Formats: sequence, C-alpha cells, structure tokens
Amino acid sequence: MTKPGIKIEIPNFAPNFFVRRIITDYTGTLSFGGRLISGVEDRLRRLKELVEIDVLTADSFGTAREQLAAITLDPRILEPGSRHDRDKKGYAEKHGPGHVAAFGNGNNDELLLRVVRKAGGLAVAVDNGEGCSVLALKNANIFIFGILNGLDLLLDPIRLKATLRK
Repeated sequence: MTKPGIKIEIPNFAPNFFVRRIITDYTGTLSFGGRLISGVEDRLRRLKELVEIDVLTADSFGTAREQLAAITLDPRILEPGSRHDRDKKGYAEKHGPGHVAAFGNGNNDELLLRVVRKAGGLAVAVDNGEGCSVLALKNANIFIFGILNGLDLLLDPIRLKATLRK
C-alpha cells in the first residue's frame, strides 16, 4: 500500500513540496546525548502513517537501534571510516530526493541537505542543543531549533508558509 505523502504549498515559492520520504540523521538531530528527545517517538509514529522514514546515522553513542525500536524503525548505521556525507547523499539520490524531507545538523549532513534542496525537496537544518554546523545551515531550505518543531512542520505544513513564502 502506498502512503499518502505530505503536500506542502508555499505561495510564490518554487518548487512546492510533495514529501514521500523522510531521511534523517539520528545523533544530534532526533536525539540529544544519544537519547531520543521526548515527543519524537509520537511524531515519528504519526509521520510513519504518511511517508517512509529512513534514519541514517554514524550512531556516535551506539543507542540508535535501541531508542528507535519501539517505533519499529531500524536505523542504517553507517560504516566507521566511510565518508558518511557521501553515504547519506547517495542514499537520497537513490530515493527520489525531490520528494524527500531531510533533517540533519552535522557536517556529515551537508551533502544530504544539498542534494535534497537542489532536487526540490525540503532540507531542514536542526539544532537540539548540540549545535548545527554552518555547512548544514548553508545547504538547507530552513533552520529550526528543536526537532519537535521540525517534525511538526510536516504534520502541520501551513507553518512553513510564513518562513518560505516570498
């Protein structure tokens, strides 16, 4: 069964977005100190009814699988020593980046955010208190403080209008 997706219309902003998949980092994006931020589980459950969700992470704290198990999300743990920025970019390219909402906060999210933004998808740089790299910021459509606010943009897309309309 195909999930319905999320249509986001922004006046005088091209392109409008039709999100079919979320690709997100875990460490510092969905979590703080390796622990899933309170409220993320509920939002991911609701979004999972609408779109596919992929978590790509270096898993710095080694907690992603355990923390996401209750949502039945199995994160893709990136190989130590690989170029995680290229791994994330390549994954997005294989999954229609123009229909992706990407979330990230680190240097290794730069290329993911860039490829999604340039393809017409929604690239969101996030800070949960562990910081957001300048490279991630420069390659996003929008910067948001707190992943809950970021996920809420997809659950209530009208919120994006005030920020992105021209």
